[in-house]
Amino acid sequence: MLDYLVPGLLAIICAVALGKRENAYECMLTGAADGLKLLVSILPTLVLLLTAVNMLRASGGVAWISQFFAPVFSLFGIPPETAMLVLIRPISGSAALAVGSELMATYGVDSLVGRTAAVMLGSTETTFYTISVYFGAAGIRKTRYTILAALIADFTGFFMASLAVRLFFSA
Repeated sequence: MLDYLVPGLLAIICAVALGKRENAYECMLTGAADGLKLLVSILPTLVLLLTAVNMLRASGGVAWISQFFAPVFSLFGIPPETAMLVLIRPISGSAALAVGSELMATYGVDSLVGRTAAVMLGSTETTFYTISVYFGAAGIRKTRYTILAALIADFTGFFMASLAVRLFFSA
């Protein structure tokens, strides 16, 4: 069924263009050109962000910060083992997925830590990546309160993920 998705979409686009008496090829070509322009405008932001994440992780900075904040997380009922996930998730989705996989491999997928990590991964966003992409594409340079509000929303997601797992899976 999925094999026919792209050809089906192209057929629908062509049919709509024919119905409007427009050149379907020209419309798709214009859209592709606009997409490439957008890619060129956001590419430097993405490269910088991914480089910074890898440098922070390779330097051991993320591990040190995780150990530092672990007591704060346990105060809010968030398992201290997930501290690195909480800190890396707003920055990088792929790094957070790697941390979540490590947690699940270490503690087990059915453990409190494994389940909490899974729910955290599904209930939060890669805040800095999302803000850099969308604000960069829109040409917005000042984020004002966006980052603070997004990080508060992320922390709420982490807290609620931990609470939900404790409520639904604790014996």
